[in-house]
Amino acid sequence: MYSDDFAKLWFKLSKDMKTHMEVHLAPSLTEGQLHVLELLSYREKMKPSDFIEYLTTTPAAITTLLDRMEKGGLIVRERDEKDRRIVWVKRTAKGKQECQRGIEIRQQFLDSHLSRISSHNQQLLVYLLGKIANAS
Repeated sequence: MYSDDFAKLWFKLSKDMKTHMEVHLAPSLTEGQLHVLELLSYREKMKPSDFIEYLTTTPAAITTLLDRMEKGGLIVRERDEKDRRIVWVKRTAKGKQECQRGIEIRQQFLDSHLSRISSHNQQLLVYLLGKIANAS
């Protein structure tokens, strides 16, 4: 019944946000890189294989993404001291700064859109989206 309208609105909002993020993050950061940096902000370090469950891509694409991020000075890869087969990915100081910048850019976009509705309706929207997202 409302699914067509929901799909159209969701697509438009997603497209607008993607465009906003691409324009404002460039040239030093991409949305995928921001996602990696955010994951690393929750944990001090991660193995490349740890990203698979969070990113909708292949292990080869994750390696390419991490290569670009390392070349851009956003991350470093370090061998584990006890088991040299393990490689840890960590954010650099530049990676931390770029992560914060990316989060602020996204927040500006969301605030500009959410400010169109009341605080109560913002809470209701988040609640309802949570119900949809967590439905099993």
